[in-house]
Amino acid sequence: MNIQAMMKQAQKLQKNMLKEKEEIDNMTFTGASSFVSVEMKGTKEVTKVKIDADSIDKDEIEMLEDMILVAINEASKKVDRETENKMGKYTNGMPGLF
Repeated sequence: MNIQAMMKQAQKLQKNMLKEKEEIDNMTFTGASSFVSVEMKGTKEVTKVKIDADSIDKDEIEMLEDMILVAINEASKKVDRETENKMGKYTNGMPGLF
């Protein structure tokens, strides 16, 4: 394989990687914990927090804070899994590159 063919193949691979990363960035992931749900973009930007207010008393704020953390972390893990599923083929199983 000559250098020009290799460069062309590398450019195509880079284009495919960027396209798939953009798809992930535009997806919405939801994490939920009891009466709290969180929506997050593939960029890990939290876009929505929903609390079922009928399910809690005002003295349960600390528990609510914990539930929000759990929901955010769950959504974040979903982003990581999707990124690994789509981008893993480019990194040959080396985690953490994206």
